[in-house]
Parts: sequence; C-alpha cells; structure tokens
Amino acid sequence: MNKGRMFNKIFFPILILGIGLVISFGSYIYLSTTSSVIERVSNSKQSYITQIKNNLEQKIRTIEYAFNTYSTTSSFNEVVKNPITEKDFQAYRTVNTQLNYIATMGLEGTEYTLISLDKNWQISNGKLSTLTEDDLNNLYINYIDDHDKGLFWIKTDQGIRFVNTLPVFSKRKIAIALSDISLQTLNRAIDTDEHNPVFILNGQGKLMYENDSSEQLFPNQLEGISQVLSTFNDSGIVTVDTINNKSVQLIFAKSSYNNWIYCTVLEQQEISDSLKTTKFGLITMGLVLILLIVVVAYVISIIFTKPIRRIQQSLPKNTHFSSKNEFESIMDSIDTILIEKESLESLIKAEMPQLETQFILNLFRNRVSPEELSRKMPRFGYQEVWDPMYVTMLIQLDNLGGREASDKDVLLLAINKIVEEFIPEQQRLLPIILNDDTQATILRFTEFSEQEIRRKVLDDAAALIKNVNDYLNLSISIGISKTYENLLESKEAYEMSKQALHQRLNLGKESIIFYEDISMVVSGPVLLYYPVELESRLFDAIRLGDEEQVSSTLHPLLADMMKKNNHSANFEVTLVRFVNNLIQLEQLLGVEVLLTQDNHALYHRLLDIRNPEEIERMLLEEVILPMVRKMKEKTNKQFRCLSEKIAAIVRSEYDQELSLELIGDRLHYNPSYLSSIFKKEFGTTFSEYLMNYRLEVAKKWLIETDMTIKEIAERLEYHNSQNFIRSFRKKEHVTPGAYRKMNLAD
Repeated sequence: MNKGRMFNKIFFPILILGIGLVISFGSYIYLSTTSSVIERVSNSKQSYITQIKNNLEQKIRTIEYAFNTYSTTSSFNEVVKNPITEKDFQAYRTVNTQLNYIATMGLEGTEYTLISLDKNWQISNGKLSTLTEDDLNNLYINYIDDHDKGLFWIKTDQGIRFVNTLPVFSKRKIAIALSDISLQTLNRAIDTDEHNPVFILNGQGKLMYENDSSEQLFPNQLEGISQVLSTFNDSGIVTVDTINNKSVQLIFAKSSYNNWIYCTVLEQQEISDSLKTTKFGLITMGLVLILLIVVVAYVISIIFTKPIRRIQQSLPKNTHFSSKNEFESIMDSIDTILIEKESLESLIKAEMPQLETQFILNLFRNRVSPEELSRKMPRFGYQEVWDPMYVTMLIQLDNLGGREASDKDVLLLAINKIVEEFIPEQQRLLPIILNDDTQATILRFTEFSEQEIRRKVLDDAAALIKNVNDYLNLSISIGISKTYENLLESKEAYEMSKQALHQRLNLGKESIIFYEDISMVVSGPVLLYYPVELESRLFDAIRLGDEEQVSSTLHPLLADMMKKNNHSANFEVTLVRFVNNLIQLEQLLGVEVLLTQDNHALYHRLLDIRNPEEIERMLLEEVILPMVRKMKEKTNKQFRCLSEKIAAIVRSEYDQELSLELIGDRLHYNPSYLSSIFKKEFGTTFSEYLMNYRLEVAKKWLIETDMTIKEIAERLEYHNSQNFIRSFRKKEHVTPGAYRKMNLAD
C-alpha cells in the first residue's frame, strides 16, 4: 500500500539508521566478545603452557637432582671406578637399583643410562654392556668435548636426552648419566584434552620438542623467536609466520631454571569455535532487533505522518495530492485555503454590516448567549466600557407622507440612515430595520445618571422627529424603554418600547413615549366601550354603497373608540370586535373582501399599526371601500330591476291608485328603500315619475280624444280637476284646455 513519500522519508532513514546501529552495536559486541574470547583463550593457553612448563620442569629438575645427588655419594665413586662384568652382579644390582629409583622420581617411560668412562661399561634400561673405543670417542665428542657445561639437554630422533657428565663440579669426567625421554613419553606428559600444538625451545632457540608439525617454523624463525622472547618477561604472546606463510600467534612461557621456552599456537579455528555461539546469538539478536526496528520505524512513520493524513483528509475531497511530495501538495492546498481565507475575510469584511445587523436582531430575539456576546462585541468594534447603561429606542411611521405603501421600506431605510448619522457611534449600537414597520436602535451611555439619560434621549428623539420631518416630510413616533445594564435584556427592552408605542393611538402622531410614563396606565383596570350607534350608521352606508357617507362616518367611529378606551389593550379589543362585525356584515351581504386570501393577516396588520391615521386609511381603503364597491356592483342590478318593475307598474296602472306603500307590499320591500333605489336609478322620486307619466298620458288624450278635462282628471286619479290643471300648467306652462286648442289648431 502506497503510504506516500513522507512516509518513506521517515521510514527508510529510521530503518537504515536502526540497522546501522544494530550492525555497529553488533560489531562492537562481536569485537568486544572476540577480544574477550581471545583474551580468555590466550589466558587458557597461557595457563596450559605454563602448566606444561611447570610439570616438565619439575620432572627434569627431579632427574637432574637425583643424578647430581647420586654422583656425590661414595658408592657412585666406587661403582664407576670399578669394572663391572656379568660376574659382578652385586655392583650391577646396586647401579640398576639406583637407576630404577631415579626412574621412579622422573617421567614414566624414561630410559636411564649410567656410563663409566674409566671402566668402559654402561647400564641402560637394566642392561649391562661394554663400550668400545669408538663408543668412548663418540661419547667424548658428543657429550664432553666442546661442552662447557656438564649438564645439558639435546634433541634426539626418539625424543630428548638429558646429559649429565659426572662428577658435576669436576673437570675430569669419569661418568655420564643419560636420561632419554621418548616422544611418546613427552606426548603423554604434555597431551591434554585441548590437543593444542606445543613447541619447546632451548635457550639457544633450538627446537627440542613439537607435537604438531602442521604449524612448522623455519629454523631461523626459531632463533628469531628465541632472541625476541629473550626481551620479554616469563610469559606472553607473539605473532610469527610459519613455513606456510601463515601468521600465527604463539603463546609462550620461559623457564627460569634452564631458559627453555614453551610455546603453543593460538589457533583461529579455536577462537572461531568459541565464537560460534556468540555469532549465532548476535545474528539472532540482530535479526530480532532489525525486525523490531522495522516495526518501530513503521509505527513512528505512521504516527509522524498521521497529522499529514489528517490534514489531507481535512482538505477538500477534490484536492489532488502528488505522490512525490505530500508537503508541497499540502502547502499548495494551504496556499489555496489562505487565498480563499483572504477572500472570505474580504467577503466577511464586506458583509460585516449584515452580520452586525443579524447580531443586533438576535439580541432583540434573545438568541445570543453570554459567551457569544463577549466574543462578538469586540469583533464588531464595540469597546468594553465600565458600567454601561442601555436604552432601546423604536421608531414607527405615523404616515407615509402621501407616498405609496410599497415605499415604506425605502422610508424606513432613510430613517435608519438619519439615525445612524445623527447619533454618534460611541453612544449607540448599529441602527437596524427590525421589521416592516419599525426601526430600532440600542443606545449606550456611560457615566450618566438616570435623569441625564432621559434628558439626552428626549433631546435626541425630538431632533430625530424634526430631521425626519424636514428631510422626508414624514411624521414618526418614538418609543423608549427603561434603562438596563445587560445587553441580553434587549428583548425585554424591545417589548417595553413596543408597548410604549401602542399608546400613540391615544397621544397622536409625532409622540415621544417613555415606557416609565405609561407603565401605570398599562397595568390599570380594563374598561371596554363600543360605539354601537356609529357602527350602525356606517353599516347602513355600506349597504347603500354610499362612499361619501362611509368616509364621513368611519372617522368619528374610530375617534370615539380611541377617546373612550384609554388603555391600548381596550382599543385593540374593540378594533378586533369591529373587524369581526365587518366580516359578519360581509357574509350577510354576500360579498367577499375580508375572506379573501390577500387579507388573511388583517388582524395582525391592524394590531401592529399604532398610527390612528394609518389604521383609518387601511380600514377605509383595504376593507370598507372595497366592500362598498362590491355592494355597488351587486346592488346596481337589483336596483335597476326593482326600478324597472316600479316603472312598469306605473305604465300599466297609471289610471289606478298607486303609491310606494302599495307597490312595496306587492314587491315585499320597504317603501323607503324602494324610494331611494328608484330615485338613484331614475334620478327622480317615485311621485314625480308617476305625475310626469300621467301628464304625458293626459297630453296624448287631450290631442287624440274628446274626453273633457274633468274626465281626464278623474281617469288619472286626480281628486279634482283643479289639482290636475295646476300640475299640468306647472309642467307645460299652459292649461290643459289651451294645450288642446294649440295642438288642434295646428
């Protein structure tokens, strides 16, 4: 599994370093162990060769001592000065006994010989023999002539020979004592379980004994060894070359008794055999340590690259990571993040007013925790002050200044800007538009008393009302909360200011209302008043569709509600009752205005408006006038139909007794109602219409018939002819007779 370049950069150096340390440590231990083993083997060899030296030297000294002692006895002089033949058994036995005694003190298997130079006999290994002249000459040549010492050792083909010319301290030698130690005897005396090669050199460097010819040395090497070792102490180690051109180390021990040098070889094979266990242990330990280092290197690499992997996982999923260099990829990603961070910071800086606005909104909605408050206040540039006091100020429009309702948002923004410019930053938080009707500002004061704060707020509020009126031609009202010490209480302060603004229904427009001033009124008893008579007049005007009457009736109705209900809650209750009655009237009249989807929030809208003029405008323009217009549309058809029925009755029954009471009974309508709709439809009253129609009929009869004026008057339901003549003359400006004459003459 590909772990990445950083993993490899950590893993392999640790692995190589660890393996290097293991090899170095193992090499150090191996060299130290080798040195220790060599020292141990050398010490063992040294002890071994010293033991051989001591054992052999002891035997040699015993032999020499025995012969020297024997040579000083009187029996020795008698024996060697007398001839011994086969017949001299007693003398032979004496000599042989002495030789056997000496043999018991020396090395087992050593042959002892006593030679009499004067009497030419020798006893060797229990055998008596006679010497010839040549034998004697050879003895003198080999053992006496050219020998300064009377006691010495020589090497023979069978071993080494101890030569003691007797008497020891006499220049005239009369006997020779020989002790022949065979190679087998020397091998037995020297051989141990170690089977090490042993070399014995005499004082002149001549090889006296060797038990292993595999490590052969040159004669000149032997002399060189003797010369070199002469400068050393009694024991030590020296390196020499063999005839096989191999370098060997010799461990030696010098005899202080006869200057013999005992040597043995420190063989590499022996050292290697001793180091086999050590090598195996070191190799095993090295492999275990290397395996452990691999595990440790892997774990360390995983641990050290874990932050990198976490960073990679934290970066966007679409980030491309180069397998060659994770750091460069991460740095590229970090650079990208930093660029994005700078862009985001710029965006946040640009959006800081919006964020601050949301923060103030959350204060009014009680959605800010103490921790968030302490963290965000410095972020928005509000310095911490000692014992601050806060006041919430709400501003609402009293009217739109003749503008459209859609302009309200723009007007509130303009008011918010005026507040922002008029009140210094040190004395406020950011002014905001709280909702569709309200602008809110949290004022901040330090080192001000309650009276000073009230005076300052009152002055600022009055100046704001004047500025808004001057610049925007608007009237506004301002509600002001009690002072409070903790910004987390801003929601309660908002409710106070809102409740204060409710009272402008009673105080009128451009009011500055402190919650403290109206708190007693708010908590007072609730007494409801409802103007039933004024409502009835308004509803009659609605039924008739009379817009002028409606407009003139609504204002006194609302004014009476506000005047008689001092408590804002009372007015809200009466206002809700009035709207409910409007809905019931609407249902009775069969029109749909308040029940449509566009006016489902009418209650909330009316209760949120604290401006009497705005309430009257909304009720008139959005509720009542639409009802009147709907009624007009609906009743126009009814009026026309009823009017046509009345006119038809007049045209068909003009010569009978007619009145609105009679027609009302027939049509099941109130005569007054019929009179009003007839006049509205025909532009004249019923009686005038009836009189005019009858006069038209009279004019026709005067021209087309011979009926007298009295008959016409009676036919048209005039009680006497004089009333008919007056009515005719009033309309036509002539009498009926004159009218007939004028038309007949034509």
